Amino acid sequence: MTKHENIIPPQLVGDFPLRGNAFSRWVGRVGMRLLGGWRIEGQLPNVRKAIIPVAPHTSNWDFFIGVFVMLALGLNLSYLGKHTIFRFPVNGLLRWLGGIPVDRRAAAGVVEQMVQQFEQREQLILALSPEGTRKKVTEWKKGFLHIAKAAQVPVVPVALDFSRKVVDITTPLMITGDIDAELARVKTALSHAVGKHPEHA
Repeated sequence: MTKHENIIPPQLVGDFPLRGNAFSRWVGRVGMRLLGGWRIEGQLPNVRKAIIPVAPHTSNWDFFIGVFVMLALGLNLSYLGKHTIFRFPVNGLLRWLGGIPVDRRAAAGVVEQMVQQFEQREQLILALSPEGTRKKVTEWKKGFLHIAKAAQVPVVPVALDFSRKVVDITTPLMITGDIDAELARVKTALSHAVGKHPEHA
């Protein structure tokens, strides 16, 4: 067994959208190791479309861990960004990195815009922070649940647990009921994770 083989569990992906190559995956594995020996537990669902809420988000380090995990697994993930930042000269780079521009001023709200994106694309994995900020919040944003329910795509909660240095991929959830109750389900799935700054969670 090599020093990296215990980072990534077997059979993580099936139809899950992928990108990158052997070098980018190596960079991801090395990055996870350099950030403290992070490992991945759990299994991604065999789907082409999903929403991945990642929590708790308490530090800027969460971003770097997420990038290295994405590279290590070769995942093709997308994220939301204000449409105003998708301009020359960074427009091409932002889109290549998975950015999806959303216009909050449009007649169709963000939820409707993203439902349309899920309907139009053959593959779309949307990763986001349900807290919306690394600062302490009393309520998580619920937009991702409305999108998942309307688009009929699974939500795959992913926990960043600094206490164990584990990125924990939990059981996929289909969002069909009351949004507040569904949010409670997502929070429960992620409640075991300890952020880098627990006082912000």
